[in-house]
Amino acid sequence: MTARTARWVAGCAATVSVALIGGGLALAYLDRHLLSASLTLWTVSNVSVQVVNVAVPVTGFVLASRRPENRIGWVFLVAGLGLGLGAFSTPYALRALVADPGSVPAGRALAWLGNWIWEIPVAMLAFLFLLFPTGYVRSRRWLPAAWFVGVAFALATVGLLIAATGSWAHPFTSFGPGGPGLTPLLYLMAGALFSVALLVSVAALVVRFVKSSGEERLQLKWCAAAALVLAVVFVASTWANSTIVTVLQSLAFLGLYTAIAVAVLKYRLYNIDRIISRTLAYAIVTGLLVGVYAGLVLLATQVFRFHTPVAVAASTLAAAALFNPLRRRVQQTVDRRFNRARYDADQTVAAFAARLKDTVDLDSVRDDLATVIDQALEPAHVSVWISPQG
Repeated sequence: MTARTARWVAGCAATVSVALIGGGLALAYLDRHLLSASLTLWTVSNVSVQVVNVAVPVTGFVLASRRPENRIGWVFLVAGLGLGLGAFSTPYALRALVADPGSVPAGRALAWLGNWIWEIPVAMLAFLFLLFPTGYVRSRRWLPAAWFVGVAFALATVGLLIAATGSWAHPFTSFGPGGPGLTPLLYLMAGALFSVALLVSVAALVVRFVKSSGEERLQLKWCAAAALVLAVVFVASTWANSTIVTVLQSLAFLGLYTAIAVAVLKYRLYNIDRIISRTLAYAIVTGLLVGVYAGLVLLATQVFRFHTPVAVAASTLAAAALFNPLRRRVQQTVDRRFNRARYDADQTVAAFAARLKDTVDLDSVRDDLATVIDQALEPAHVSVWISPQG
């Protein structure tokens, strides 16, 4: 496939996906007052999810048009089509069968489609983990794992198709874990197959990360950092299931898509260590300051019995005063572990600055400067130009 053809195919697929998501949102808005609270899709959670889902086909278009030989972009495009069909089919079916019965045709067919099409993006997520970042499995030994993932999702799809067909007459009430007949068993089987396939894919990604080096390791770091944020948000959702958490999940997915695009395009890969160290440092500093602030407020109000406004003001000032020295100390500690190259470079430059104070020989300064630059930046060539005295 030529680059022009790949760009055209990717553009068409992304456009269709975005149009389907937009059409689904438009239908959800039109029917927001015609559906019960349990069926309406015009909610903050659903809208935020659909808006972020637009990033999937857009990311696929960018990757497939610029790196057509890498399968990651095409995986994103297939996932985008699945998300688009799911985003459009359910609100269409709700309009045809519930909000305004008979107003549009093929309502049950679209409801049937919406009940199982969501598994395509899940399957693509598993293949994304298997193929990232090169677009191929790590070695031939991982080909059986890829086949296993494919067969698992194929069997799960068959089960969901049977369950969706059995719920044809009542697609919104009889499909899912609480449906009649074999539907709960098929739904449980599909969930188990999804879980096992995803675990195999994640295991493949972990093994690739452990055995990676150089540029590939930096690519995997981008994905790992975004995936860690997503995992933290998902853990938080188990404790607080709210609209805010759902929005944060959507933003975390957006971060994952962005990180994967950066990794595949190899755009500023070396910034990942800096991003990780800064994120960890500010998270630690925030946690420590919140703890100090809460401790000072409790100490002032419960032990010393100060008035609450005075205690809050004093605690706020103390936390603000501690911010910069605490940030510098924490940043230095985090850089030493997660951004070692920058830490070593800073130490080298600091040592050079200390030596420079006591050096008066220009030749010694020049040689020392060239050595420091070579150690800190590791360039291919170093030369120092000194302007002649006029």
